[in-house]
Amino acid sequence: MTTDVASEPRFQIRATADSHFAWVRTRLALERTATSWVRTAVSLIGFGFTIVQFFERMSGMEGVAPALRPNAPRYLGLSLIGTGVIALVITAYQYRMMVRYMWDAYKPLAGDGAEAPHRTPVFAITIGMIFVGVFAFASVVIRAL
Repeated sequence: MTTDVASEPRFQIRATADSHFAWVRTRLALERTATSWVRTAVSLIGFGFTIVQFFERMSGMEGVAPALRPNAPRYLGLSLIGTGVIALVITAYQYRMMVRYMWDAYKPLAGDGAEAPHRTPVFAITIGMIFVGVFAFASVVIRAL
């Protein structure tokens, strides 16, 4: 008497009010987490770009001693911008995978007739910020040439 474990569902899903609201809470927690990552990544991009601009303008002022390492602020800024862009790419990937998992594995809890969201505001903002980060990175690199 062996039972095939692979043929049995992993979880027993009961579409009750409490499990539906637990699903909604989990989905909202996913949205908050993604939003936090986007906020952090955008801060990294903005801070990196600001460092580059500040030290470029400061080196052009009269009465300011020349820097010992004039390229250090540019490298620091590029690394911050690059880290922000990489964080956004990872966030977008993780977010899409989790949304897909929640809709595929727990569709009965989402509600009757609910369709899986193809586009969400958090994902759209993440993609937009990736383009902004790539543009900031490219502008710093091109300006250095």
